[in-house]
Parts: sequence; C-alpha cells; structure tokens
Amino acid sequence: MVDNVKTDTSSNTEKDPDDWVSGDEPMTGAQRSYLKTLSEQAHKPEAFAEDLTKADASKRIDELKQALDLNS
Repeated sequence: MVDNVKTDTSSNTEKDPDDWVSGDEPMTGAQRSYLKTLSEQAHKPEAFAEDLTKADASKRIDELKQALDLNS
C-alpha cells in the first residue's frame, strides 16, 4: 500500500494561515498580484484589498480558487 501524503492529516507541510508565525505581516507582492487576478476572474472585486495580511490574503485566495473551480 502506498501512503498518500496529500490525505495524511498528520503532515505539517500545510499549516493553517491562522497558525503562521508571519501571518500578521502584510501580504507579499505575489499574493497581491494573484489575489487581484482571482478577484477579477471571479467577478468579486470586493475580495481584493491592499491592506490584507499574509494569512488573510491566503484565505481569500483559497476561497476564490474554490469558487472558480466550482464555476468551471
């Protein structure tokens, strides 16, 4: 049997953004660009804000990616 790392809940490769040490820092340039693009594609411009933290930007990116996947 082959272990599937993606379904292993004990893996610490993906942390909840709320648990990030740097989560309260301003979002990165890459996050800003990606979030802007996703918010435009999802027709949800209100999802983009310049003053988001890294953690909040990550959460919004995940939400928009899910919304776009559901619409494809």
